[in-house]
Order: sequence, then C-alpha cells, then structure tokens
Amino acid sequence: MPVQNLGQEHQDVAAPGLKSSFMTAIWRIAVFGPTISATLGLLGILWTWFKPDGLTVIEICLIFIISFSFFWILLTLFTVLIGIFSLTHQQTSSLSVPETPLRVALLVPIYNETPWYVFGNIHAILNDLRRIRDQHRFDIYILSDTRDDTISMQELQSIKAIRKTSTSHLNLYYRRRHENTERKVGNIADWVRRWGAGYEAMMIFDADSLMTGEAICRLTDALAQDPSTGLIQSFPKLVGAQTLFARAQQFANGVFGSVFAEGLSRWYGQEANYWGHNAIIRTHAFAACAGLPTIRRWPGRDDQILSHDFVEASLLRRSGWGVRFLNRIRGSYEETPSTLIDHIKRDRRWCYGNLQHLNLLQSSGLHVVSRFHLFHGAMGYLLSTLWLLLLIIWALIGNGQDQSVLTYFSPENPIIPTWPDMIDERPLVFLILMYATLLAPKLLGIMSVPLTGVQYQELGGVRCMSVSFVYEIIVSLLYAPIIMVQHVIAVFRYVLRFQSGWQPQSRTRGQYSLYALLTFHVCETVIGLALVLGILSGFVTPWLILIAVSLFFAVPLSALSGCQFPERAKYNLGTAETFSEPNIVRLAKFYRTQLKAHLEAQAMTPAE
Repeated sequence: MPVQNLGQEHQDVAAPGLKSSFMTAIWRIAVFGPTISATLGLLGILWTWFKPDGLTVIEICLIFIISFSFFWILLTLFTVLIGIFSLTHQQTSSLSVPETPLRVALLVPIYNETPWYVFGNIHAILNDLRRIRDQHRFDIYILSDTRDDTISMQELQSIKAIRKTSTSHLNLYYRRRHENTERKVGNIADWVRRWGAGYEAMMIFDADSLMTGEAICRLTDALAQDPSTGLIQSFPKLVGAQTLFARAQQFANGVFGSVFAEGLSRWYGQEANYWGHNAIIRTHAFAACAGLPTIRRWPGRDDQILSHDFVEASLLRRSGWGVRFLNRIRGSYEETPSTLIDHIKRDRRWCYGNLQHLNLLQSSGLHVVSRFHLFHGAMGYLLSTLWLLLLIIWALIGNGQDQSVLTYFSPENPIIPTWPDMIDERPLVFLILMYATLLAPKLLGIMSVPLTGVQYQELGGVRCMSVSFVYEIIVSLLYAPIIMVQHVIAVFRYVLRFQSGWQPQSRTRGQYSLYALLTFHVCETVIGLALVLGILSGFVTPWLILIAVSLFFAVPLSALSGCQFPERAKYNLGTAETFSEPNIVRLAKFYRTQLKAHLEAQAMTPAE
C-alpha cells in the first residue's frame, strides 16, 4: 500500500478504465445550471439595490456573503428536485447474481469503544448473515486500537462469548495493535498489508454501524458486476435515537434524506463521495491507489489527514476506479450523537479534517467533481463563519443610520455614515426568500415520501407526520444558530491547530453538568445577550430576535437536547424504522443487553 504522491498524476494499470456517462452530464447540468443562474440573478438584484448610492466596502461584503451562501442553499434545493424527478421516472434496477463469487472481509476498526455495544452489533450482523444463502464468502475482523487495558480485556471476553454462542459459520477474528499509529487510517492500512491480499473486497463499519445480511450481499453483488468500480457507498439510515436532538436528526435523515440522496446519486455518477463506513471497497484498488501522505501546513510541520474518506475516494477516482453511491440499497444503519454537545464534539473533529482538504485542492490528477467534494466539505464549516459575519454586520447596521451601533464613513463623505439602508422592505423580502429556500427541500422531501417506497401510514399517518414535521422545523430553528457559532469556534480551533485527539462517540445518552454546559456554551450566551440588549435598546433590528433568543438560551437548549423522549410521545419525530423497528436493530439490542450482563458478571467474578 504505497503512499501516494499528490504532486504527480497516478493511473492504476489494473483499472479497466471509465467511460463518460451522458446521463450523468445531463443530471449535473440540471443541478448546477439553475443553481448558478439563480445565484447570478440574486447577485444582480443585490447589486441593483446597493448600486445607486455607490458601493462601499461593507456593501460589497454583504453582496458576496449573501450570494455565496445562497449558492449552497440552492444546490440542496435543485438536488432534491432532480431526486424527485428521478424517483418519478426511473424504476429500481435489480442486481443479477454474479458469476464469480467474492471473498469479502467485514472490518470493524474500534478505539476505546464500549465493548458490549460494539460486539452486540457484530453478533447481530453475524447471525443475520447466517440466514442468507449467498455464494460470496464473508469473514469479520475486529481491528482494535484500544489503549485502555480494561476495555481491551472486555473486548477479548466479548469475542469469546460470541464464538461460544453464535451459530454462524463465518470466521471472526480479533487483532489489537500495540501502537495505534496513524489512527483509523493506520489501522485499516495495517490490515490491508497483512491480510488484504486474501480478499477481493472489504467492507468498512463504524462502531455504531449495522447492516442487514441482504444489504451486505447486494453491495457485494454490485461490486462483483462492475469491474470498473473501486468503491460503493450505501445510504445509512439513522436509528436508535431516544433524545430530542437525536430524534430530530433521525427524522430529517429518514424523511427528507431519501429524496436528497436520490438526487446526489444521479449527479455523482462515477465520482461519488465516501463517508468512511457502510461501504464496500475493492481491496487491491484501495491498496494500490489510496495510501495517504501527510499534509504540509507549516514549514517543518506535517499533519496527518483526519477526514481520510473523502481523500481516499478522490484518489481511487484519480487512478481510474469508479466511486458509486447506491442509495436504494436498503438495510444500512448507523446512530447519531444523542446530545448537542456530543454532536458538536464530533463536528469539531470533522471540521479539522475537512478544512485540511483545502490543502489538497491543487493535487495533480483529481477529477473536478472530486475537487468539488473536498471544497464542499470545507464550506460546510466556513459558511458558518460567513453567516456569523453577516449577522454581525446586520446587527451593527441596526435600524437605520441614526441607530447604528457603529457608523461607516467613506473618504468622500467623512461626516455622514454610509450604511446601506436596511429599514425598507428589501431585507424582509430577502429574509423571506432565504427561509423559503431553506424550507423548500424539507417540504418537497416530505411531500415525496411515497416516491421513496414509504407510505404515510408507515410514519404514523398524515397527522402524526405533520406534527413531527413542525417539531423538526422548530428544533432546527432553535439549534441552528448555536451550531453556527460552534462551527466558527471549530474553524478557529483549526487555525490555531488545536485538535483534542481521537475520542470515541458517547453511547450512554448521558446529561452534562451545569458547569460543563456553561463553559461549553459561554460564547453563544454572550453573543445572544448582546443581541437581546441591542434589540431591547432599539439599536439592533428586531428581525434577529429568533437568533438572539436561541443563542441567549444556549445552555438550557443544550440541556434539553439530551432529554429522553417521554413514552407518551415516543412516535413523535418518528421514522419508518421507529414505527416498525428493523429486525437487525432488534437483534443488536438483544445481543447488547445479553453481552452487557455477561461482562458485568465477569467483572464480579473473582480472578483465579
């Protein structure tokens, strides 16, 4: 698995080569054409608004921030629209049984995870695969980088318990590295170098990943039938959410996400992205093309690539292998952080890794769509900085020239401030337009649910689904400003090179102390207080009241995010998987409980 040189183009001689798809080009034109046109139209309108009195530096900044932000919002909207069109006009393609079976390794890299949780999932996957009579051969590898000796001992006990009770014929292997060199990247690379040659393909799972035996076999069939493809990503559905914040995330993924995923799959074509798990990879292609170098940020200092998945997909495509997104394969699941703080901690790691991708945009040989994926990932966090800057400018402008917190003077007119006039109806029109564009993908998604194969009855009926839709909108509006500020903090952490390390996701759905909440959300609270005082004193426009309230109450909202859903409201914000829990999820819960009891009993048994 050689380290790739990003300064030179690379072509894998084993890659069969890819042919340009006419339909993929049409889909991309259908998405990016209207997005760019509408953005230029907005740019023209804003220019017309501000032009008559001459453009100031502040006005140029406003035009740039608004137009640039609007592009990404429109990109989501038009992706959803082509997703609806695709679901309306295209039938689901069936996969035939491949002539040559594949030997596939299911890899589960772990690091200080809760043993009964991870191994309960593995036990469920083992037993579900046992039901499937398939010609492919599967083995499971637990690749432990755990540093805690107590957890490591429980991992070994869990392996023994599974081997003793499982009736599956699959081989189950466990390896713990002495040193966790290069973290997850090094963990996978170590397996590839030691055992990868014995397998045509490998499937990567996260600690919270679940996949049915049928989904595993369908992904394997798809890879076997397409010799030009090096990686196929599935669309994981969120399951297991029990708190307010997690349920809102799960509802958005399950109800709005399917149509959006369909649109992505169309314009991705053979240049799809990779999200690091629940995907199948051709082993020799990965070994030959995806060895990651370090990134030189400052002279004499190298960074390890953290968000490796985007880069690995880009390198596979660069070398002549296709990367596909098969969103219609059902039976792929994962969980989401249960509290706002857990979500933000994960985002901080992702932010650091995604901003690193800006250093890779000039790498030689990357496909233009691969470069867009790298840029898009970084913009997911940098846009929050632009939104906060827009918020600050709008707050400082106030309710007019006589009530600005600051004044802006031009050399031509050093006495009278030249703030743009924000007291007419134009800001309100823009605000309505922006919120409507943000809301449109959600409305289109919930209206198109039947196209995805899920009936409204499976979501509790139209009334229940409508209530959940309103709940999700409210939760999104309340938490979006807090996440915006935290994204800005994450960007500054990257600039200052403050990276807190590799921490496993919390699986306990626990609450945080008042002190932890106060220290974590002090920035949002201070900004919110300043906005509230500005609005009450008449210096800040009242149109910012919703954002001000959200930020000011960041601490109680964060505490609320981790509250368990009451039993009487268990179907609110429910997805199809909530009303009819998949068998693989039930199996995982059963085996987690069983294994947890076994480990607790082992801990109470005196050592011999």
